[in-house]
Amino acid sequence: MGPRQTIEPRSTENRPRSLSEELALPPHKKHRWWVWLLILSLLAAAVWYFRGVSAKQSQKSSAASRARMGNQATPVSVATTRQGNLPVYYTGLGTVTAFYTVTVHTRVDGQIMQVYFKEGQFVHQGEPLVEIDSRPYQVQLEQAQGQLAKDTAALHDATIDFNRDTTLSSEGIIPKQQLDTQTSAMEQARGATVADQGAIDTAKLDLAYCHITAPINGRIGLRLVDPGNIVHAADTTGLIVITQLQPIAVIFTLPQDELPDVYKQLRAHDRLPVDAYDRDDTTKIASGFLQTMDNQIDTTTGTYKLKAVFDNKDSALFPNQFVNIHLLVDTKRNMTIIPAAAVQRGPQGTYIYVVNGNTAKVREVKAGLTDGNSIAIDSGLQAGEQVVTDGLDKLTDGSKIEVRSPTGGTPGSRKGQQSPTMNNTSAPIQTPLKAKPTGRHK
Repeated sequence: MGPRQTIEPRSTENRPRSLSEELALPPHKKHRWWVWLLILSLLAAAVWYFRGVSAKQSQKSSAASRARMGNQATPVSVATTRQGNLPVYYTGLGTVTAFYTVTVHTRVDGQIMQVYFKEGQFVHQGEPLVEIDSRPYQVQLEQAQGQLAKDTAALHDATIDFNRDTTLSSEGIIPKQQLDTQTSAMEQARGATVADQGAIDTAKLDLAYCHITAPINGRIGLRLVDPGNIVHAADTTGLIVITQLQPIAVIFTLPQDELPDVYKQLRAHDRLPVDAYDRDDTTKIASGFLQTMDNQIDTTTGTYKLKAVFDNKDSALFPNQFVNIHLLVDTKRNMTIIPAAAVQRGPQGTYIYVVNGNTAKVREVKAGLTDGNSIAIDSGLQAGEQVVTDGLDKLTDGSKIEVRSPTGGTPGSRKGQQSPTMNNTSAPIQTPLKAKPTGRHK
């Protein structure tokens, strides 16, 4: 028999106690969990108390801060309203179009012998562009000239026979029929010479077509055919494309609601000024005039087309370029003008802050024409009054203000320093764009 194994009793300290065992515990161990519950309750009460005290202190601090803010003047920038004239512009998106576009084709068949232009070159009307092999047409010319000489000699012989037969017929020596036959032969010889002369002219014209010249003034695009290729008059692809850039045109559209005003001004004035701006509508590119308008409205978009012409001396405009067009339609005179930044909008409408001593007062106004920097006030403001343009987010009706100088200090920080005012020059004003079905307009 092997050694006896001793079975040790399992520890019961970590296992859960049964109900009978729990009831058998001493009283000081049975109620120990109430102590922990009391401690947690005291901690929660302490946290709640200190949080309430902190919130009260924060509210007192905020109230004191607001009180200090109420008594402290808010630094602002102001501008003085002015009286002036505002040009009214209608704006639309346009596409630059070459005034003339010519695709140069060959009129004769043959091999390209030489190219006289460079891609992108500006050419004038009549300058040589392409040379096509002219030797076949030179041979045709010589053949036509030889045939003319032959038929001219035949005509001369027929003319002599006709004169002879005329004399003999008058004396009754030959019949009248023989004279008529000789007359027909002479006319046939004369007709042959005329046909020969036409063949000569055709050969000369083909020789001229071998020397291709520029039909208009303009800029040459990329070369479509290289030297050495055989070209034909029936080819659909041309040799080069020439676009006239000076002058140049812009086709743009306006909503049909603006048609009466534009048509009225176009009839009253020969030319309406037009300005072209870049795609961002910030930089002016060129100035021109309105040439004409289309004779019908596009029913799918509710717009109509107009054509403006620009000199484009500096080649700033390029075909198929997208531009923003500003069409001068009218000029509103004696308008009250302020910076657009001074106008605020709320539930009751538009309003501004007017400087009244060292305070800012709210005043409701009626805004009129506007552009990116200036706006006309139709009612509610007089010229010469000062309005707040910066620091508006911190103002309420009757707030104390302190006018800042352009350098950031107060007006009294430097001698002779004045609050900023608007320039007295007229600023172009444009009407806001109306929604267009095409979605092309900005």
